[in-house]
Amino acid sequence: YSFLLGKYPEVEFSRSSKTFKPKKNIPEGSHQYELLKHAEATLGSGNLRQAVMLPEGEDLNEWIAVNTVDFFNQINMLYGTITEFCTEASCPVMSAGPRYEYHWADGTNIKKPIKCSAPKYIDYLMTWVQDQLDDETLFPSKIGVPFPKNFMSVAKTILKRLFRVYAHIYHQHFDSVMQLQEEAHLNTSFKHFIFFVQEFNLIDRRELAPLQELIEKLGSKDR
Repeated sequence: YSFLLGKYPEVEFSRSSKTFKPKKNIPEGSHQYELLKHAEATLGSGNLRQAVMLPEGEDLNEWIAVNTVDFFNQINMLYGTITEFCTEASCPVMSAGPRYEYHWADGTNIKKPIKCSAPKYIDYLMTWVQDQLDDETLFPSKIGVPFPKNFMSVAKTILKRLFRVYAHIYHQHFDSVMQLQEEAHLNTSFKHFIFFVQEFNLIDRRELAPLQELIEKLGSKDR
């Protein structure tokens, strides 16, 4: 959890750093790495609304790219702590409470949405996100390489799907999160995620409906 320790100083982490998928690293010394360090420094101030704002003079696509990688790593770690509780038997469908069920399609390998268990859905989802992040034409890591025209729509799809992992954890596994004493970590990470997507209008309100009450509660504490 070392990269999170500096990020959320008020949160203590109890688990070994087991991730669900390998962590996606931003190359040290790159401009994106500097941006990530800037993000971590401003997060340390505790003002999340301010921390998510585009730093002066920076490129919006690059800021969204760096934070998307960061959220992938965070969710990867959060889900990694509860994989033993999220099984084919406990979660035969990918849901976020009784009213929301998700079927998987990625538009290329699986064109028609399929109903599958939560662990399978999250595996598909995280693998798909990883493939997007590793694609240099979508997420260029070299300075001067432009972002593609469709970057924003890809980033929005990634964030919309990552939200579903938070929603599943909150609705189906919050008891396990409490047992592991990870709720402060989960809440702070989710609050950061929500403030970020709200700042740049990246996820449609309807998509956020499964956690609407929690989102309102987190927002009201900051007014």
